[in-house]
Amino acid sequence: MMKLLKMKGVWFIVVAAALVVSAYVTTVVAADKTTEDLVNAAKEKVCEISVAEAKAKIDSGAPLFVLDVREPDEFGKGHIPKAVNIPRGLLEFKVTSTIPDKNAQILAYCKSGGRSCLACSTLKEMGYKNVESIAGGWQAWLKAGYPVE
Repeated sequence: MMKLLKMKGVWFIVVAAALVVSAYVTTVVAADKTTEDLVNAAKEKVCEISVAEAKAKIDSGAPLFVLDVREPDEFGKGHIPKAVNIPRGLLEFKVTSTIPDKNAQILAYCKSGGRSCLACSTLKEMGYKNVESIAGGWQAWLKAGYPVE
């Protein structure tokens, strides 16, 4: 009986040590990620569409939200027509009051596509089901010569 108890104790220590090591490794690996790593991971989870596809969806008249996740000063210098501005840093705090319907179609953009991919990834984690990031963002929209406000 003592031998069995000692074996159970050893297994408990081994499992506990493995969990501690796993938590440490996860923390160290996560801490070593670069901005580029985070954006690339988000892009794997998020659907990106071209500016031409985004313009077609906007022009279709179907209900959707064009979400600009740039900072307010960037938004103030110009934005896609009818876009709403929720800066990336405030997204989690403000999106549910602006876009309460988790099934709403959302087209997100930023300056070049990185912040909008991160935003779309976050929105998906929050339960939003129809989110897409506009590839190339504001820069691609301007380059295409599409209308701006």
